[in-house]
Amino acid sequence: MKLHTNARGTVAALLISGCQLAYAHAYPTHQAPGAGSTVPASQRDVAIDFDDGLEPAFSSITVTDAQGKAVTRAKAVVDPSNQKHMSAALSPLTSGVYTVSWVAVAADGHRTQGHYTFTVK
Repeated sequence: MKLHTNARGTVAALLISGCQLAYAHAYPTHQAPGAGSTVPASQRDVAIDFDDGLEPAFSSITVTDAQGKAVTRAKAVVDPSNQKHMSAALSPLTSGVYTVSWVAVAADGHRTQGHYTFTVK
C-alpha cells in the first residue's frame, strides 16, 4: 500500500505525539524547603512544583519526623490555579531531621514518587 505525502506526515505526527505521551511523568522542579536544607522551627508547610500537571485525588505529600511520626496537618493540596504546585501544611516542628515523601500522579495517569530530608534547627 502506498501512502500519500500528507498521510505519511500525519502518521509521523501521530507516532511522535504518542511517544511524548508515553513519557509524561511529573517530576519535581522546585522544593521548599529544599532537599538537605536547614530551616527554622517556624516552617509551616512543604511545597513542591512539578514539570507536569497533577491529578489531585492521587497525588500526596507526607512529612515525618525522625521517629516516623507524621507531622502534616492535613492532606496535601494541589493548587487549582496551578496544577503543577502541591503543598502540605505542617504541625509545629521541633529540632531534628524530617523526611518528605511525595507521590505525583500526572494528569495522564503516570505515577512517580520520591523522598528527601530537611533539618529543623
